[in-house]
Amino acid sequence: MAPFRVFQNGASLFQGLVDRARKTVHGSADDIGWLHRTQSLPATEDGTTRFLEILDSVRKNEHKLPDTVVYLLVPGLFSNHGPLYFVKTKAYFSKMGLVCHIAKIHSESSVSKNAREIKEYIEEIYWGSRKRVLLLGHSKGGVDAAAALSLYWPQLKDKVAGLVLAQSPYGGSPVASDILREGQLGDYVMLRKLMEILVSKVLKGDLQALEDLTYEKRKEFLSQHPLPPEVPIVSFHTEASITPSVLTALSHVAHVELPVASDGNPARIPVVMPLSAALAACSQLLVARYGAKSDGLVTRKDAEVPGSVAVRPERKLDHAWMVYSSMKEEPGDQADTSQVCEALLSLLVEVAQKRRHEKAMKDE
Repeated sequence: MAPFRVFQNGASLFQGLVDRARKTVHGSADDIGWLHRTQSLPATEDGTTRFLEILDSVRKNEHKLPDTVVYLLVPGLFSNHGPLYFVKTKAYFSKMGLVCHIAKIHSESSVSKNAREIKEYIEEIYWGSRKRVLLLGHSKGGVDAAAALSLYWPQLKDKVAGLVLAQSPYGGSPVASDILREGQLGDYVMLRKLMEILVSKVLKGDLQALEDLTYEKRKEFLSQHPLPPEVPIVSFHTEASITPSVLTALSHVAHVELPVASDGNPARIPVVMPLSAALAACSQLLVARYGAKSDGLVTRKDAEVPGSVAVRPERKLDHAWMVYSSMKEEPGDQADTSQVCEALLSLLVEVAQKRRHEKAMKDE
């Protein structure tokens, strides 16, 4: 009997190793795009053509954003450590005479904590201006903003006019899942431990912020707290470029002020990072492993909110493009980040107006 038990234990151990290897190889393959495969959820409407028409008008200096609302930009993960996050867009809106704020949340906090802070932001803006709020959230900022509407809609329904989610992992992120999920790549190259040190020790954040973007956590949250169907939503997602030119692109993420120069003015040195190259590498990895198109961090399928108007441009844009400008100038025939944000919010205004008209016709 003793040799039999040894054989049985060995076979069990071997089977455990096989199962673990299979789980590692399979990764997030069954999770990517799960929202689209859930038949009970409402379908999306393609708003790409209308978005491009609006964007063309914006580039011709035809601006239609109303000044009867306040615009709130919600930044994503690690935005506390990128002082230029959304700054260019805020200045652009201000020049048009629009009231625009950047939500000063702790981006490395959990979704539920940031949702509460965003709710308080909206209430403060509304009671101070008596104007409703249009939100645009990028990356995790879109997830946080959507969570605020899901959790606090009774208090916010008269104060919010709509939400744009730009490159947001609404359904989850394979990058977060593959780093944090047990039995995945994070176990073998110590990515989970390194990420825990980076977020908790270096950035003084909460690892829950990243865990909240895994597929398991997103499925759990959305099953309990779906977005109210009456909220006008626009989803925007892109695909990163993997051409050789991105390897030399540098993103301007901050600046350092040196002591006062001889002319009496402080010298500013830009802080740049090769974000496009890193995101191109991540994008190639997701294509090779899962066959999934992404902006380097978020797959296109996971960025579409059910029931939303989806914008799916063909232009290659990585995850950092929306908030950090490149050191190279945009081509003359291409819109910049601020113009894209204006076009997205203009489309959201149209979606909200259409919803109100349909509701009025139904009530009659």
